[in-house]
Amino acid sequence: MSVAFWAVIPAAGVGRRMGGGCPKQYLELLGRPVIAWTLERLLAHPRVSGAVVALAPEDPYWGGVEHGAQKPVYRADGGAERSDSVLAALRRLARVAGAEDRVLVHDAVRPCLGAAELDRLLAEGGEAADGALLATPVRDTLKRGEAGQGGGPAVAATVDRSGLWQAQTPQLFPLGQLTAALEEALESGAAVTDEAQAVERHGGRPRLVSGDPANLKITQPADLALAAAILRAQSAAGPQGEGA
Repeated sequence: MSVAFWAVIPAAGVGRRMGGGCPKQYLELLGRPVIAWTLERLLAHPRVSGAVVALAPEDPYWGGVEHGAQKPVYRADGGAERSDSVLAALRRLARVAGAEDRVLVHDAVRPCLGAAELDRLLAEGGEAADGALLATPVRDTLKRGEAGQGGGPAVAATVDRSGLWQAQTPQLFPLGQLTAALEEALESGAAVTDEAQAVERHGGRPRLVSGDPANLKITQPADLALAAAILRAQSAAGPQGEGA
């Protein structure tokens, strides 16, 4: 039996590190809100059936977002933590999707997802029993820091980077499996920083699928300029970065 793919976007955060008067997912990027680019990249894929966006209950910005796709986009009330928002979105999605359907959980502030990376994730992870996520191998030398003389940090040790990967999104899981994993984590009081960690705690071993550093997460003001440059380069290279 074929399964459907749905996007889930947690977007209830306020993004205080960016400053300014609105959450970072609504900051302008090449004339559009960041989240509009993010939604467009996901909904443009022919295998993605629609999306659920988890928003702050009193979000005043969402009404002006145009995603441009003739696919359903549902709203869920997000929570204080990422896991709360994702779980709320999953419960909303369960009204129209089955437990074996797949969900692509993607950061609202990753607007540069390329079509090639999304294709690869669906191809390599779509049938994986424990799901999959985009990630990139750690290439830089890693240092563990500790308090040094004068109050500044000092090197405590060099960390072996062999086998280490930097997680990205989307992260792809069966709807029922991810819902159960997040519910168990919340009930036990465990803090999970991404969906893969929740599935790992639940006994799963998600597959790592090679991503692209261009799929950056906007967290600082300088990231907006970098994202704009990446989007321009992807546009010049072809639809949604194909061949970039």
